[in-house]
Amino acid sequence: MPELPEVEVVRRGLERWVAGRTVAAVEVLHPRAVRRHPAGGADFAARLAGGTIGVPRRRGKYLWLPLEGRDLSVLGHLGMSGQLLVQPAGAPDEKHLRIRIRFADDAGTELRFVDQRTFGGLSLHEVAPGSEEGLPDVIAHIARDPLDPLFDEAAYHRALRAKRTTLKRALLDQSLISGVGNIYADEALWRARLHYERPTATLTRPRSTELLTHVREVMNAALSVGGTSFDSLYVNVNGESGYFDRSLDAYGREGEPCRRCGTPMRRRAWMNRSSYFCPRCQRPPRAVS
Repeated sequence: MPELPEVEVVRRGLERWVAGRTVAAVEVLHPRAVRRHPAGGADFAARLAGGTIGVPRRRGKYLWLPLEGRDLSVLGHLGMSGQLLVQPAGAPDEKHLRIRIRFADDAGTELRFVDQRTFGGLSLHEVAPGSEEGLPDVIAHIARDPLDPLFDEAAYHRALRAKRTTLKRALLDQSLISGVGNIYADEALWRARLHYERPTATLTRPRSTELLTHVREVMNAALSVGGTSFDSLYVNVNGESGYFDRSLDAYGREGEPCRRCGTPMRRRAWMNRSSYFCPRCQRPPRAVS
C-alpha cells in the first residue's frame, strides 16, 4: 500500500484537477472496486452524480474527496496497485479500468480509478461526528500523521512508552501515528541508528523526538521527488512514477554497503514483510540478540 508521500502526491494532483468540479456521471466497471460501499455500484454512482468535489483531503495513507454542501465524502483506498488518473475524456481505456467519473464542465478530462490487483476501491461515507476536517467515519480512529501541524508530539511519546511494543511495530500502528509504512519506517530507523526491535519503553523523550524528526525528513525528501515507485503500479494522477527509490538508504539494499559505515546491509523477515538495517549502526537490543 502506498505510504504518506505517495498518497500526498496523488492528493495534490487531484486538488489541481478535480477540486470544484461537479460530477455528471459515474460508471462502475468492476464490482470489487466498490466492495467497501455496501449498497453496491449502482447506489455509489447514483449518490455521487450531481455532487461537487471539494478540496481533496488526506490523513496518513487515507485520501478522501469531500462533497460540497453534503456530509459525505468519497474515500479512496489505493490498496497495492490502485491509481487515480486524470485522463482526457477520449483517451483509450486502461486495461484495468474499474471506475470512470465524468464531469459536467467542458474541461475535457475525467477521473479514472485503475487497479490491476483489485485490492483498492472507492466508497461513499458519512462524515465522522464533530470532525471539522470532514473525516470519513470509517477512518475516524486513524491518528494524525507526523506532517500534520496538529500532530501532538508529547502525546505520541506518552503513548509510545505506554504501548509496550517495539519501535517498528509502533511506527506502523496507524492508531498511534499514521502514514508510515514499511519503507519509510526502515529509512527513519536507519537515520536514527535504532534497531527495529528495540522496545518502545526504552526510548527517551529526546530519542523519540529525534526519530520523529527523521520520519519527517525522509517523508519530505520523498515528497520532493514524487514518492517511491518500485514498479509501474504507483503513479501520480498524470501517470508519472516517483523516484525516491534511488535515494533509499536502507530499504531494499540487502548486501549493499551501509552508506554510513560500509557494513553490508541485512534483511530479516518481519511480520510477513522484510526489515532492512545495518547490523553495526543499528545494534539489536540484548533481549533479541
